[in-house]
Amino acid sequence: MTIKTVFRLSLAASALALAAGAAQAQAQGPVKACLITKTDINPFFVKMKEGATAKAQELGIELMTFAGKIDGDHETQQQAVESCIAAGVKGILITASDTKAIVDSVNQARNAGILVIALDTPLDPIDAADATFATDNREAGRLIGAWAAGKLGDAAAEAKIAMLDLSAAGATVDVLRDQGFLEGFGVDVKNENVIGDEDDPRIVGHEVTSGNEEGGRGAMEALLQRDPSINVVYTINEPAAAGAYEALKSFGKEQDVLIVSVDGGCPGVENVAAGIIGATSQQYPLLMASQGIEAIAAFAEDGSRPENTEGLDFVNTGVNLVTGEPVDGVPSISVEEGTEQCWG
Repeated sequence: MTIKTVFRLSLAASALALAAGAAQAQAQGPVKACLITKTDINPFFVKMKEGATAKAQELGIELMTFAGKIDGDHETQQQAVESCIAAGVKGILITASDTKAIVDSVNQARNAGILVIALDTPLDPIDAADATFATDNREAGRLIGAWAAGKLGDAAAEAKIAMLDLSAAGATVDVLRDQGFLEGFGVDVKNENVIGDEDDPRIVGHEVTSGNEEGGRGAMEALLQRDPSINVVYTINEPAAAGAYEALKSFGKEQDVLIVSVDGGCPGVENVAAGIIGATSQQYPLLMASQGIEAIAAFAEDGSRPENTEGLDFVNTGVNLVTGEPVDGVPSISVEEGTEQCWG
């Protein structure tokens, strides 16, 4: 039984009660909520919006949705929080582009009595939000790092690694995945909360991608010019991985490099099956968003707040490594299983 299945079973019993509570609240006017994502283009956030919208309709919640123009568009997200406060919402779900800069706006929302839940990307500090529903992003990175090291075997000691990160802002999700990958690969990361301070000669360099295909292509081209012998590529997400692959292909090197990533979306799993990506850590954004809406419904009904997963400072919505080439000692699921579960 996968983590995802366990979550579904544990949530099923409460769904009817939440629906009944939401229906009762309808007599006093619908509960309002907001979803604020980094973009409305990235398939990850598209799926997150689908999950939130479906659960809001089920529970009778009036959902408003907002998104940045690009990954890193803090100003649009800040304006969205202000709009949500003015609209009198009971809860806000947010994937923050700038996890530090958004805190002041989040504090304003919480001071107004609004439940704020970070989805996927913890705020900095994490307790700036009332709760965080997320993948264990450090574990997601660690899994792909351990897989890449295991796949290379003894050759890992001489690897040449390209790090394709998200942005210069150092968002928490960026740091967690980057540092998790390096730890899994066996690199001393020095300060685990800082990207790029390692002195391991295997690291060719770090470049930012904005989490999209164009950014991935440009970052990969820049790092190949620095060192054409790169044979391992870490990417913050699968759109960046797709761009990196196109760059490698243009250099005639697509067969010589291991690409690993995080997302586990259906297109990404297809790329694993095609051999474009060697392994990816699968997240469950639909689950994150639907759980978030359920938490807002519960808060509106009786003021209750989400409880963190035991031993963690967030609600863990699960992660599975997807690969067609399992490595001893690194737990994974097959491409077939990944296809069945991709962002469902």
